[in-house]
Amino acid sequence: MIRRLTPQEETTPGSGRGLRMPPFGHILAVGVGGALGAVMRHAFILAFPDQAGGFPFVTFAENVVGSFLLGVVLISLLRAPALGERWRPFLATGVLGSFTTFSNVSVQFVELALDGATPTAILYLTLSMATGLLAAAAGIALGVRLMTRFRPAR
Repeated sequence: MIRRLTPQEETTPGSGRGLRMPPFGHILAVGVGGALGAVMRHAFILAFPDQAGGFPFVTFAENVVGSFLLGVVLISLLRAPALGERWRPFLATGVLGSFTTFSNVSVQFVELALDGATPTAILYLTLSMATGLLAAAAGIALGVRLMTRFRPAR
């Protein structure tokens, strides 16, 4: 059963064990952002098609760039809670969540392996994971630096 928590339950740890729906504005932000990110991903794939059986450069680049941007966005929004509450569902979950997707990496890995390009499949999966993690770490580092540099004086 889905129900909203009372103000008392929201502040009491462990209470309200039922599923709590996010505010409608967050659901809408995720949906709109997700649609935008998915359209951007599809546009890149159409604009720069990969060769069958070759290394999926477009998806690789989308995921690396998206991981970097997600690192910057999340750390920036976490350090600016007023902005984070408003923009995180749209930017992080919506736009970047649909622009970058592990499911596409998985499908392309399987397709490459089934096409007999097993070494390329293994290279693709390994580079996608390692480079994505490094890009996210670099994005977080940049976000921390930006937030430290542009923090308003108190």
